[in-house]
Order: sequence, then C-alpha cells, then structure tokens
Amino acid sequence: MGVNADLLASFKSEFLGKNKSNTDAGGVTASMGIMDVTNTADYKIIEKIDDVYGREGMNNPYFMSRSGHLSNKVTCQEKTFICYSGYNYLGLANNERVINAAKHSLDQYGTHAGAARMVGGEMAIHAELEQTLCDAFGFASCVTTVGGYMTNVATIGYLMGKRDLIIMDEYMHNSGVMGAVMANSRRIVFPHNDFDALDVLLNENRGHYEKAMIVVEGAYSMDGDLADLPRLIELKKKHNCWLMVDEAHSLGVVGKSGRGLCEHWAVDAEQVDIIMGTLSKSFASCGGFLGGSEEMIRLLRFFAPGVLLYSTALPPASAAAANEAVKVMLEESWRVENLQHNVRQFSQLARERGFDTGGSGASAVVPVMLGDSMLAVHLMSDLQQIGIIAHAVMYPVVPENEARLRFFITSEHTQEDFIYTLDALKRILANTTNFSGV
Repeated sequence: MGVNADLLASFKSEFLGKNKSNTDAGGVTASMGIMDVTNTADYKIIEKIDDVYGREGMNNPYFMSRSGHLSNKVTCQEKTFICYSGYNYLGLANNERVINAAKHSLDQYGTHAGAARMVGGEMAIHAELEQTLCDAFGFASCVTTVGGYMTNVATIGYLMGKRDLIIMDEYMHNSGVMGAVMANSRRIVFPHNDFDALDVLLNENRGHYEKAMIVVEGAYSMDGDLADLPRLIELKKKHNCWLMVDEAHSLGVVGKSGRGLCEHWAVDAEQVDIIMGTLSKSFASCGGFLGGSEEMIRLLRFFAPGVLLYSTALPPASAAAANEAVKVMLEESWRVENLQHNVRQFSQLARERGFDTGGSGASAVVPVMLGDSMLAVHLMSDLQQIGIIAHAVMYPVVPENEARLRFFITSEHTQEDFIYTLDALKRILANTTNFSGV
C-alpha cells in the first residue's frame, strides 16, 4: 500500500497535463469543424481518468452505486465502507418519522406535483414546508424550489443585471458564480473572508452601479469555515447593498440548535436580505429554498425563472420529508449536539496526527490539506481499498497547492471510525517516498 511516485507523476502529467492549452472557455478544441464531443478537451480528461484508474489495480471512486441506507457506513458493490462523502449530516434520511411522512404524502398526492405552482402544481404540503422553515429559521417569508444549485443561479440571475455590481467571496460556490454570469453584471471577487478588502472594493466600485449584492457562503463547502455575519451586515448597510448568504452547509449544522449562521452570531435573520438553503444536506430530501422579506420572496415567487416560474413544483414526497426532518431536528436536539461533538473530535484527532485541517471545525466540512492534486487522487483510491470513502478536491476546483481530501462529518460517525480512518491515512502517507508533495 502507499502511493507509487512514478505512477503518481505519470497520472499528474496525463490527468492535469496541458489538455486545455488550445481550448476555448468551454473546453472545446479550437480547430474549425470539430463537433464530435469525444474530441473536446474535457472528454479527453474523462478518457485519461478511465485509463489511469485501470492501471495497477487502482480503485475508481467515481459513480459508485450504493445499496441500502446511508449513515456513517454505506454498502457499495457488496462491500461496507466508512463514508465521509454523504450530506446526511443529522442522520435524518434514515429516520422513521421522515420516511413515514414521505410515504404518507405519496398516498395523499401521488409522485408528482403536476405543474408549476402558479398554474396547478400548488399543494398544501408546499405551504406547510415553507411555514416550517420560516418558524425554524426566523424568515418573514420563504419559497421552496426543486434544486439548490438552480436556486442560486436563478435568484442572482434574475435580481441583478448589466448595470449592477455583484461582489462575492473568492471561494463562493460555482452556483453563485454562474448566477452572476447569467445576470451579466460586473462581478468582483474579494479575498476569502477578508472584509477589510471587501470594504475597500465597495468604496471604490459601489457608486458606479445601480444595484449591488454581496454574495457569500455561511459555511464554505470546500474549507468548512464560517463567514463573519455581523461584519457583512455592517458593510451591506454602509454601502447600500443586498446581502445573500448561501447556507447550504450551515443550516442544520451551525448554531446551538442548528439554526445556522444567524443563531451562531446572535443576529436576527431579517437583517439578511436573502438566505438560501438546501433540503439535500441536513434535511434528508432534495430541493432548495429562499428566506427573506415578504416583498423579496413574493417577487421571486412570481418572476424568478427557475424558482417557481418555468419549473415544475417540488415533488410532494420530497416536501413532506424535508418538512418532517426540520421538525425532528428541532425536537431531537441531541442530533445537532452529536454532529458538533463529532466535528470537534475529528478535527482534534486529525491535528494530533499532524494533519492540516485549515480553518475548519465550525461546520460539518473538514478538509485534510495535501497540497497536490494527484496525491489526493491516489490517497482517495488507497483509502477506498481499505474500506473508507473520502473524496479528493483538486485543481481546478481549488488551487493546485490547496488540494485536499474532504471529509463530511455526520452525527452518526463514531470515534472508532475517526481513529481507523486517520491512522490509515497517516500510515499510507508514511509509506509514500520520493514525492515532493508530501
């Protein structure tokens, strides 16, 4: 066991390589007339991945089909793994109340919402879920959507335009970036969590645009650290901006009872113009939602493409499962307590073994920084071989020198899981020789 340095160098050359040196922004070869997708640079990368994972018995960790429920363990290909690549943060996907709520909704409504909500897809369970979210997280109003990614794209793309400014954290999720692209606004990024730099950039640029929006994540999906909400509110008021916070990885996780960034910082949720969340992380379902003022949410409900307009409504079973999951989270406070305890424990055990976990520790996302993309890829494969699933995050998703293994911690993980995993990772790295990235 351990990373083969020669193979690693070969993989790095072939997988990263210079595949995009003659491509346009879409990854398509610049030669005229080439319309076969297998000739695109991105498709060539897929072929390289398949080729390299076929060598020397390496395990391919992508698109593994699982069976049964997902908890701290998962069964794939008739083998059980400790899993750190699932979003089931509070273990609610396996909860009997949540499952029964989904089953009941199937009996009541069938499998399909039927249409967009404005023209026939509205069901009582939609309004019930939105009220549950308002009550739980302090929103004046809320609207649910069929997908978390498209929630960001559609909201930013609709609200902002070519005369407007969008200024976002450099680590903002791709969905926020694509929303800004759709809006055709001026987009400026500020250094991660550097609010002094944000202040300077707003001083320099805010006056040149009609509307302005600050976009951040509550808990960052790659690094696991938190945004400073009080400072952001101060700056959005000072510069007359909207503030949009993506709480996909913080609602259900952060704050004493899981109510997110506002609870963590003791801030009224109504001071944030738009709070976005997903139903696919802590809340055992699929879809997204937006919380904000009555006026803001009403506008988005009627006119934002992809929020409710031009989109079939959330399936009833998904809505019912999420509705019950939020209620269970609030009633069974030990779930959030267990999750937060596990995050602290995993982070401490990792640091004791000499691993760099960055600025994480306040959310369920804990990276182990490695600094080289292909080292991360090989470690991911080696861990899979001994029954551990933890996926690599590498260039171009993060800078090459910030490649890492990313661990999603849940309330169902155990100390035994952590010790076995981290000791195995340390042992594999200790057996790695002649590689400058270690």
